[in-house]
Amino acid sequence: MARPGITSPVLVLNAGSSSIKFAVFDGELNERITGIAEGIGGASSLTIAGKSRDLPFIDHRAALQAVLEALKAQGVAVTDLRAAAHRVVHGGRKLTAPVKINAEVRAEIASCTPLAPLHNPHNLAAVDTLAEIAPELPQYASFDTSFHATNPDAATRYAIPRMMETKGIRRYGFHGLSYASLVQNLPQISGEKLPSRLLAFHLGNGASLCAIKNGQSIATTMGYSPLDGLTMGTRSGGIDANAVLRLVEENGLERTKAILNHESGLLGLSGGKSDMRNLMVDPSADSAFAIEHFCYWSVRHAGSLIAAMEGLDAIAFTGGIGENAVGVRARILRSLEWAGARMNPDANHARKPRLHAETSKIAIWVIPAQEERMIAMDAISLMEAA
Repeated sequence: MARPGITSPVLVLNAGSSSIKFAVFDGELNERITGIAEGIGGASSLTIAGKSRDLPFIDHRAALQAVLEALKAQGVAVTDLRAAAHRVVHGGRKLTAPVKINAEVRAEIASCTPLAPLHNPHNLAAVDTLAEIAPELPQYASFDTSFHATNPDAATRYAIPRMMETKGIRRYGFHGLSYASLVQNLPQISGEKLPSRLLAFHLGNGASLCAIKNGQSIATTMGYSPLDGLTMGTRSGGIDANAVLRLVEENGLERTKAILNHESGLLGLSGGKSDMRNLMVDPSADSAFAIEHFCYWSVRHAGSLIAAMEGLDAIAFTGGIGENAVGVRARILRSLEWAGARMNPDANHARKPRLHAETSKIAIWVIPAQEERMIAMDAISLMEAA
């Protein structure tokens, strides 16, 4: 049987706790097929090429097998693939660049499970299942934390005794694949070189900011976990550690985890709505306050990151809210006029990639998130280098 060549497709997998998102890219990094297997272990379904059907997935293995069968029906068999590439949330301190997965790398990803207990085990489940189904297929991993490996020690070290450092308690930062993709794509969209001091807003159900100086992350709002920083869909964002300890005392550890990760943020502030689209059409005072809270803390953290870069040359929005919530962008940019930002309202409402007015002292862009394409690019680059 002929081996897949350099033009053969790459399968990108993003495995979550109850879902597997997937995309197939050709050798030119064109997206050919996308889909998702969701509701794993419950009322599950498979969507591929825009068509959905209910299917029973008792676990990730069953879901991945169904994905491969569906891809084969679309003309892409597993034997046609050049490689599989995975999004892995946490690479810890050692895995700070894309890598080909072998036994040693797999063990290191597993060792990071205490740092990302809700993510890394599911990422590994996809790796292991695919290794059983197609043992000859090369597999690669890209890490959500790796883009922030360039943060200085002063930015990543918590002011706690050194013994805690050995347990991995430090700031890591997340959404790294989104920021890496933004760095790649902004010059192509703007037609100009990457701005020296770029403030990136990844705004979605999970949200963070990143200070990107000369193409490298030097500060970001998420920390030890994706819970820190901005107000998010269901996550609290930054909260005083003593407040967390009190919540634990009064509610217990597991209940506190649920409160901070799944019942807080926009959901908790609004009294039941976590989706920005729903909040923006709801006339209630609670929804208006939730939006204001989201924007206020986005701007407040922006000031901190501008200080870390010692200035600002450009702003870029990405993510579901960043790309689509016209009112949220306008509110944030009004509060950053002190930094030289001047938005063109017509461009904002028309959803143009360039948002800055002629009088703006800084450039303002909207860049579509392309994390899956970034993962495929990482894998192809590693294969070509080898």
